[in-house]
Order: sequence, then C-alpha cells, then structure tokens
Amino acid sequence: MKSSKTKTTVWVVEQGQGKSRLDQLATEEPLEIRFVEPQRTVAVTMRTPGADFELAAGFLYSEGIVQHHDDIQRLSYCVDPQVDGEQRYNIVNVALRHGFLPDLQPLERHFYTTSACGICGKASLEALQLRGYTALSDGIQIDAAVIYNLPERLRSHQAVFSSTGGLHAAALFDLQGNLLALKEDVGRHNALDKLIGSAFLSNELPWRDRIVMVSGRSSFELVQKCLAAGAPILCAVSAPSSLAVALAQEFNITLIGFLRGDRFNIYSGKQRIRVLL
Repeated sequence: MKSSKTKTTVWVVEQGQGKSRLDQLATEEPLEIRFVEPQRTVAVTMRTPGADFELAAGFLYSEGIVQHHDDIQRLSYCVDPQVDGEQRYNIVNVALRHGFLPDLQPLERHFYTTSACGICGKASLEALQLRGYTALSDGIQIDAAVIYNLPERLRSHQAVFSSTGGLHAAALFDLQGNLLALKEDVGRHNALDKLIGSAFLSNELPWRDRIVMVSGRSSFELVQKCLAAGAPILCAVSAPSSLAVALAQEFNITLIGFLRGDRFNIYSGKQRIRVLL
C-alpha cells in the first residue's frame, strides 16, 4: 500500500533569512480503474493513495455504472507481472457479477471533459433525469446551529491535511452533527467518491437522513454524487457553481455555501433548515 504522504526538502525563507527543512506533501498519483470483463480501462484519475477500492466503487456508483451492492463481485490491485510492482497499486481491477453488462456511455465524458469545461448544463440535467433520478423528499429538518459546527469538526479530523496542508475532505454527519465518516484526497470529487464508495460497499446507501460536508467549493459533479447517494443536504465552505445550484434546485437538494463561523448561504432547499426570522 502506498503512503498518502511524501517527504521532501524545502527552502524556507522568513524575514530575509533562509534555511532548509524536511516537509511533507500530499501524495498525488494516477489511479486506473479497470473492468476485468469486459476488459477495458473505464477511468483514470489523479488521487491520493488510500481507500482506492472505495474510490473505484464510489466513482462507478455515482456515475450510474453500478446500482446495487452485488453488482461488484471483487475489487483487487493489479497482479499483472508485466506491470512494474510499484505501479500495481495504481491499478484497481473491478470484477462485476456474472452476466452484468453495464452501460458505459456515462463514462464517455470523462475522456474529453474536465470540471473546468464540462458539458452543456441543460444536457447534464436531462441526462440525470434519463437515468431515473427523482427529486429528494422533504422528510427531514435541522437547526441552523447544527450546520455552524460542521467545518470545525471536519477540520479537526483531517489527519493528513494537518501534516501536509494540501488535501480536500468529504465528511458524513448525522442530523445531530456527529461525524460518521471522513475521507481525504487531493481532489474533492475523489474524496466524496471514497466516502460514497465506503457506504456502497457496506450496503449503507442511500443517505436519506445524512449531511455531506466538503472542503472548497461545490460543483455540478459534487451535487450529482450527493443525488446518487440520496443525500438531502450538501454543505461547502466556499461558493457553488451556477450549474451546481441549478442541479440542487431541480432535484430538491439543500445546497449550502460559504459556511464559515456563524453564517452560511442557502442556495436551494431552505425548507430543511430551521432559522429564526
């Protein structure tokens, strides 16, 4: 198993004086996700090593490639003797259940788009509707005070971030604000995929009474993943994108941004948050 941290020597300049010291960086390496049958590479993502099986499962679930816990029979690292031993931990093989032929069309966009360019917003929403996703129900409501405490609880449990300063996190909370799980990665999308994948492999989805909190901003992809996981509330410390808001409004997801201190903005689904007027 590869380490999530890498040591390096840095030159520190402070008040006009310089000195060298040992520093730790968040490791970033590619992860290739392969299907065993049919044999093909389905995605390559840059990630921080750790929870690789959860990342693969979460990615495939949130992209609609697998829908049920038993769609995946086995997850394993590459054992191909022709692949350098050090790189085998950068390849995850996914064995699907016998007779299951997934629709791989949703994966096509990952080979020619990024979160910076994306695809047409209207087409993105229509694609999710065609997958059978429907608006989430209004069955829960929580006090605003619960939301205020989430960022500090997330930061206090970021083990790798505390030593490297270079990782995003995705955390799962219950409706009382208790931290249930947290995953870290150089990418926000990967961190959330790891979180979802862990729940998927444990057969703990959907998250109908859970809160998701992410560091950074919220994008279309992050809201999409919460929709797939059935999470009704997504909080972020920074701003959402316009398409993230449109998606949250379309599928009745409570989307919270700029969550800092004792304030936050609600961009969609305000009926789930109790506030004083």
